[in-house]
Amino acid sequence: MSETTKARRRSASSTSQPERKRPRFSGRTRRDFLVFLALALPNLILIAVFTYRPLFANIQYSFLDWTLGSKTARYIGFENYATFFGSDDAPRVLGTTAVFTVLTVGVSMVLGLLVALALNAKVRGTTFARSAVFAPYVLSGVGVGLVWMFIFDPGYGALAWFLRSIGIASPQWFNEPPLALTMVIIVYVWKNLGYCAIVYLAGLQSLPADVMEAAALDGAGAGRRFLSISLPLLSPTTFFLLITTILSSLQAFDLIRIMTPLGSGTSTLIYEAYMQAFGSYNRAGYSAAISVVLFAILLVVTVVQIRFVERKVHYA
Repeated sequence: MSETTKARRRSASSTSQPERKRPRFSGRTRRDFLVFLALALPNLILIAVFTYRPLFANIQYSFLDWTLGSKTARYIGFENYATFFGSDDAPRVLGTTAVFTVLTVGVSMVLGLLVALALNAKVRGTTFARSAVFAPYVLSGVGVGLVWMFIFDPGYGALAWFLRSIGIASPQWFNEPPLALTMVIIVYVWKNLGYCAIVYLAGLQSLPADVMEAAALDGAGAGRRFLSISLPLLSPTTFFLLITTILSSLQAFDLIRIMTPLGSGTSTLIYEAYMQAFGSYNRAGYSAAISVVLFAILLVVTVVQIRFVERKVHYA
């Protein structure tokens, strides 16, 4: 028998044998999975204990007639929700929350982009300016609120002194609800402006220089380059800031608590939940229902942004 024939038979016999299936979990795969569990499991446990457990417990409390500190509670179903949405407080609280969120997010992002454009200029002193702009964001909200209370105080505040020096009476910031809301919005924007500016600055510095240079060579002015090239390329940054600033504004509490302790004109959802539970009412179940309403709004806003707004984002 020739060598060619033997080789053909060996080839035929080898191809006729079924291939061995690789084990689904090989040693390396199993080892990688165990490493993943070792790294991720502690974090997952912490998230489950300190995030999801309180969330589901709060939802459970919202169906109870429970006074804070009481050892007993009565199940009442959706009565707390019906009481909230049927009261005169619901339009006021929801309206205040909407106005506060829209103005703080919109003004912070617009001013943050303008400040980022200024900080992106290659001039001396930009490093110090960037630090100065970002510094208020990392300061304590309690400390910021106390300082600005002194500034806005109509009797002995710095702003009142300046207005008196030019013959103008100081507005009663703390006594009139619209002025109190305006005051809190101003301080919140001032504190969080640096965050938007620094994030936008990072986005501006990541723009492709060759595209900008090509547009300049084609005769596009600075305004045209900004509107036609920079803004579309900054859409991922804008989308990220839109989500984070909306979530942050809806949960703003410290400045409102310090600057307007009674919540006159500044009672947002989260502050109303606090007042109902820890104020003079001690209505823990009713407060939990308001907290669930806030959680539902946060969830819907986030899903809508990811589902619809992200379609207009250019990642290329």
